[in-house]
Amino acid sequence: MTAYLCPPAVIHGEHAVKTSEIVAEVSARHPQAAWAPRIGSIAAGTGIESRGWMLPLESAVAPGRGGALRGAGTGPAQQALLREGFSQQDVDRVIASLEALPTAQTVQERTAPAWEAVQAYGERAARGALQAAGLDASDVDCLITSHSTTPALPGLDVTLADRLPLRDDVMLLPATQWACIAGTRSLALAADLVAADPDRVVLVVISEALSTTYQSADDTLESLIVRLLFADTAVAAVVTGRPRPQALLRLDSAWHHTLPGTRDLHRLETRADGTHFVMDRRGPRAVQQTVTAMWDWLAERYREDPGSWHPDVLLAHPGGTRVLEYMEQTMPDTWPSGLLDHSRASYTSGNRGGAAVFDILRRAQDAGRQKPGDRAVLYAAAPGLTATALEGEWL
Repeated sequence: MTAYLCPPAVIHGEHAVKTSEIVAEVSARHPQAAWAPRIGSIAAGTGIESRGWMLPLESAVAPGRGGALRGAGTGPAQQALLREGFSQQDVDRVIASLEALPTAQTVQERTAPAWEAVQAYGERAARGALQAAGLDASDVDCLITSHSTTPALPGLDVTLADRLPLRDDVMLLPATQWACIAGTRSLALAADLVAADPDRVVLVVISEALSTTYQSADDTLESLIVRLLFADTAVAAVVTGRPRPQALLRLDSAWHHTLPGTRDLHRLETRADGTHFVMDRRGPRAVQQTVTAMWDWLAERYREDPGSWHPDVLLAHPGGTRVLEYMEQTMPDTWPSGLLDHSRASYTSGNRGGAAVFDILRRAQDAGRQKPGDRAVLYAAAPGLTATALEGEWL
């Protein structure tokens, strides 16, 4: 497999949401929670002081429209009260009080504006990636998209086909359930596509509004951590089968790994008030198993040169700092230090899910420390638990 990756476009959420704002909102809403006395240290432990969202924090915590009578309607409620002998004046007063009661937003109220933002951000990222590759929308032969947190049909692929616009014979490949693995797995798929046809041009676009998992009513520790971690980002990049002057990285091989019996460790659930991301504390240990398996794959790939080969840049989205620490602890002592610096830098402004690897790649590019011939490894793990890694060479 040989594919060429052009520089990614990265569009961060334009609304800065400070950790201190989240702490204040959650503390006021859940003062009696078991974790309330420790919320400051829990927040500090994430290492995240601010993250960018596509929509402001106020949109996530605002009450739903329609008050307590949203489901039943005011008409039936008025009739019921009048039948019980209440005066019209009393009925009006009761109805007004019920309509004023705050209620949780519905799935539609929460998701609809986020979906609009995901489409707009995705379009901006796509245009940026095409510009970076020196290509036009008419040059695209295949579009791969992912947006796990805002389910829609038709999805982002059809939106971009209309807005860019793309040719009507472009192959559209939506992958809305890849989640955190979208960055590496989309590149692996794109590499397979251009290997089959080297003249093919593949555009990858990932746009995630992870802030839609911010659920104000939840008082579990896991929900608190979710609220503190996630950021919104749209990314895009072009993959080709022929070398291009703009190409940043050559992709040489891909690896996939899925752990059986782990599908319930991390998951998205859709409830009456929207999307909830459910975490299990066993998750990091399971992700560590995929890291170990990746090291084994790399050792086998370079078994003829085990003493001297090492990655010069490691672009890893494992989902949290504990796994980054595990990666460092399990690297050979002869490998260079600081391989995960760009991954750590990305994480300090939030977990970007499937967009993370492209953001980390962009940070490595902007740092300018890589030179032609440097070996690169890209890795990500996602709910499933499943992982994909790629290995290639800096151009």
